[in-house]
Amino acid sequence: MHRMPSLSLPMYDINHQATLGLTSALTTLLQQRGVPAEVEWPQDLLPHWRADDLLLSQTCGYPLVALLPDVQLVGSFQSSAQGCDGLRYRSWLVARKEDDHLMISDFRGRRAVCNSDDSHSGYNSLRYVIAPLAQDGKFFSTTRFNGSHRQSLAALRANEADIAAIDCITWALLRRNFPQELAGLEIIGETPLCAALPLITSANTSAETLAKLRSALQELTSEKRYKDLLAENLISGFSVTERAFYDEVLTWEKQAAALGVTAL
Repeated sequence: MHRMPSLSLPMYDINHQATLGLTSALTTLLQQRGVPAEVEWPQDLLPHWRADDLLLSQTCGYPLVALLPDVQLVGSFQSSAQGCDGLRYRSWLVARKEDDHLMISDFRGRRAVCNSDDSHSGYNSLRYVIAPLAQDGKFFSTTRFNGSHRQSLAALRANEADIAAIDCITWALLRRNFPQELAGLEIIGETPLCAALPLITSANTSAETLAKLRSALQELTSEKRYKDLLAENLISGFSVTERAFYDEVLTWEKQAAALGVTAL
């Protein structure tokens, strides 16, 4: 049996009820436009993003430019989280309270923790910030990978690492929903702003369906009846974006490499 096209919003699923509300509203709006969709909660994101029947998902700018050359861009949500500006967001540099008087340069030889090496917010942005400070391509003594921003924060709290770059939207959602996960931690710096997380669809999605996707997202982010739902998810708008908008993600990688830093 042919399955329905898949829809998922996996990147900021911190308050699951709020994410469920968002995916439910979107499937209803798409149904009204004659576009059926089945909500998925994928564990393995890369195959999900590359699926031929992907109707809508959210990825990170780094996988988009490095690993997903064929997907189509739908657009991007704007966020009301502190640290965001229009269609751009940043990462906070986070350490334990005892180190809150330090600057990034003081973390030479300390231990970094990241979610994954294909993350812009946790890896690419941190590499960009430390690259001018590195010696012989190295700055940190060790870098561990914990699979998610929440796990990176847990490693900081447990004194298994000293610093992490944390997506400012993730930080704001945790502060609202799970403040205990930020206990004993402080923001000691920030990365520059960069292009917000892209919403994508399969290369197979027709131009007509893409237009309906964008129409549904515009309605979701502009109708008063969704105001509380959007506030829960820290979403303040939607805009259509082009691939060129994400060029700076690769620029950060290239600029770090030019300074001799290709890995953290």
